[in-house]
Amino acid sequence: MKRPGTTGAATGPRPRPRERASPRFTIALHGGAGVVPRAAMSRAAERDYRAALATALDAGYAVLAAGGTSLDAVSAAVVAMEDSPLFNAGRGAALTAEGTAELDAAIMDGASLRAGGVTLVTTVKNPVLLARLVMEETRHVLLGAHGADALARTHGLETVAPEYFVTGRRVKALERARRGRDREGWLTEADRHGTVGAVALDRHGNLAAATSTGGRTLKMAGRIGDSPIVGAGTYANNTTAAVSCTGEGEYFMRTLAAYSVSALMEYRGLGLAQAARFVLRRRLAPLGGSGGLVAVDRAGRAVSLFTTPGMYRASRAAGGPPVVAIYANDDRKERAA
Repeated sequence: MKRPGTTGAATGPRPRPRERASPRFTIALHGGAGVVPRAAMSRAAERDYRAALATALDAGYAVLAAGGTSLDAVSAAVVAMEDSPLFNAGRGAALTAEGTAELDAAIMDGASLRAGGVTLVTTVKNPVLLARLVMEETRHVLLGAHGADALARTHGLETVAPEYFVTGRRVKALERARRGRDREGWLTEADRHGTVGAVALDRHGNLAAATSTGGRTLKMAGRIGDSPIVGAGTYANNTTAAVSCTGEGEYFMRTLAAYSVSALMEYRGLGLAQAARFVLRRRLAPLGGSGGLVAVDRAGRAVSLFTTPGMYRASRAAGGPPVVAIYANDDRKERAA
């Protein structure tokens, strides 16, 4: 496998990134808008979630602090969350109606507008790295199923048995969903809204976004959500912002949610927070969609917005303290253990 960041097949001319290094950089991430209700979360569980978010934040921040690229930073942060069984991505993925894991991921480079996505992945330990392979080593943007798994093997990405993704927690969630599927409200927020993602601005002024998910519990086999779809769940453009979404994917696809944030900034002159709020409240909500997003603009301003009771999230700007939060109005600041 080639070193990440190298170019394989020709993908067209790459716009020149900003050349002057800046002390300004920022990373923000989410672990899904489907949080465990505050009343039901034990102190031990909350501690575990905060520690996992802090670990992912540290992984991405360390890349940026060392002068690394935003692509490497979001990759590192998302890999850390894919490796944790706490989040609905990679190791902790939600299960389909057939009891299997089918994984989606995407990554996008704001400097060149190159992007890569994978869907229906079943054997790749870190789908976000496979999405980056699609972006950097092929002429394609989206690759699925056996073709995506084959690309991973060709380039030496770590693969695992499908059973690796089947955790006891997700098996219980699937059983609960099967029992309650004929009752209204049978899916919990955690069953519907689990996804992980990260956005970053590096010292060179380049933005990137990455998203990874197992989808929703009890989904039909073969269902594809918004996470691997450029413009729906993932988008980055140096002229505006980098965005990663989490929520009911069908609504984010129908509204092109991630791209809409960028478009509102570029064509209507809205600020980052105003554009993100408009998409969540004026585009998604009227359709019945809910969820959240993290985004960072070209000036390094970051937002974490959601319409659910909470969203696992963390952020850190250059030289500032790490912020780790779960619920609305939760602005506790913690350092990684």
